Amino acid sequence: MNAQRPRDPTPAGRALSRAVVGIERRAAARGWDAPVGVFALVRTAAALAQDPDLAGLLDTAAIEEARADPCALTAIEQEGLPPAADLGDLLGRLTWPPAVDGAAVSVERIMVGPASEAGAAAIEDPGERIAFIRTRPDRQDVRLVAGVLRSGEAWCAVRARSHDSDAAVIQGEAVVPGLVEALAATLA
Repeated sequence: MNAQRPRDPTPAGRALSRAVVGIERRAAARGWDAPVGVFALVRTAAALAQDPDLAGLLDTAAIEEARADPCALTAIEQEGLPPAADLGDLLGRLTWPPAVDGAAVSVERIMVGPASEAGAAAIEDPGERIAFIRTRPDRQDVRLVAGVLRSGEAWCAVRARSHDSDAAVIQGEAVVPGLVEALAATLA
């Protein structure tokens, strides 16, 4: 079997990976059991050119990065999100204006092994299903951060509560493909 070599990231893809990792590290600094976070991603240099007063809201490092890299992104956390039954419902309600270059989301989930997943699937009541999953010995709490750009690039970062360190964060283009796809649909 031939393994495909990962494609070299574009400048925009590299900027996206930096933005996603930055969002994940800010979420890690806040701690676990946090609500869903939704972020607009904008090219910092373009935003500064359109509104120079924005410089007063950014730290020096972000301004310097924008000067060095026109693809550098600023993540703007969204407040006042519409009420939603679940993450899929929330993402289905979001749309972004053309000035937004991409979007990202940070969400915590519980993952279980195949046997526990099969047991949970047999439980019809959602509350009972969640209670069942929370008591499983193979339970793994994770934070998923995914980001996508209108140009098609995607990046994900995943941190497990049981391995809660920056060095243990798993990263890649399609680590959480369903979340990437749902997030990309908000930009269509």
